[in-house]
Amino acid sequence: MSYPAPFVKLIGRRMQAWEARGLTRETTPATGLLCDLASNDYLGLTADPRVGEAAITAVERWGTSARASRVVGGTTAIHTELEGRLAELSGCAAGLVFSSGYTANLGVLAALTKPSTQVVMDAHVHASLHDAAALAGVRTALFPHQDLTAADRMLAESSAPHKILVVEGVYSVLGDAADLATAHEIALRHEALLIVDESHSIGVLGQGAGAARASGIAGSPAVIVTASLGKALASQGGVVLCTGPVREYLVNFARTFMFDTGVAPASAAAAHAAAGIVQDEGQRLTAELRENAATICAALHLEPAAAAVQSLVFPGTSEQAAHAAHTLRAWGIGVGCFRPPSVPDGRARLRFTATAGVDRATLASALETVRDVLASVSSDDRAPAQPLSTTGERTA
Repeated sequence: MSYPAPFVKLIGRRMQAWEARGLTRETTPATGLLCDLASNDYLGLTADPRVGEAAITAVERWGTSARASRVVGGTTAIHTELEGRLAELSGCAAGLVFSSGYTANLGVLAALTKPSTQVVMDAHVHASLHDAAALAGVRTALFPHQDLTAADRMLAESSAPHKILVVEGVYSVLGDAADLATAHEIALRHEALLIVDESHSIGVLGQGAGAARASGIAGSPAVIVTASLGKALASQGGVVLCTGPVREYLVNFARTFMFDTGVAPASAAAAHAAAGIVQDEGQRLTAELRENAATICAALHLEPAAAAVQSLVFPGTSEQAAHAAHTLRAWGIGVGCFRPPSVPDGRARLRFTATAGVDRATLASALETVRDVLASVSSDDRAPAQPLSTTGERTA
């Protein structure tokens, strides 16, 4: 039995168009990497034995799955302990853990809006927030990236009874940070909620406490923080950090929380352990991350970004960007390749992420290879650079 013919044609046409533009994606396992500059494991905690041991202990105690929705029977002690620790780390009153950062954003925006709500979002916010607004069917206005003056004007011009301003702590492609203090002032002026996606800033800014706390706005009743647990916190899942009443409301009205199986206890325990390490060692870990970020920027002549993500506008086409990333991976170097529609401005980028704890010699050799590959693209010479050895040195 074959697929219905109309869908065969639809899929074929779309894939052909995607391939012609050099935009196809892959799910190839990232094996054999000697230097991973694509990972979101910003603090290097996925390999920390304390995090792994916490996950193993949770499996032994609660099994491999939460087994049910959190409101049915899927809440364990480690879920509530994790929510408390994340609230303490971020300076918020309460937390609610979702199965992913994506579902956290979908759930919170849908639960807090009506068709008459006005949502004003930075054009570069994550796809999950764009999807959340679309699925909720709310009035949505996008302001130019980082243009809070435009956001202020849009909120002032809206007569909607409920207003929400949406930004990120650190933007995932460019790596720049939002001016959260100003965003908070704007939200208060218009009696709006401020939603801050901290997926790329929790564990990284404010000695690990996040951008909202570093900006002095954490704990404000007008602020709701969302975050992924799969980046600096070395696990899987998402969280909404907010006031106690908002948490109680989301338990009852966030559909992606109510009708989804809870995050696995092992993931909750891993995130709990990682957050504890950030609380105790955040100053050291974030200092290491900043040093490695500075090394990346110096080697590649990049303007330093706010946190771990360093973005390079690719000098060629999307297809050439993908080729460069494949070439680097073949020689043991992982880099992020962001092409439309992942880049809101339509310009292909290679994204380099700094990680605490990376071997400095390996990093230096990897960056030398990156420079060679970029130079070969500029000269239209696709001969790959020499691979790294298992010790991180360039081979002959």
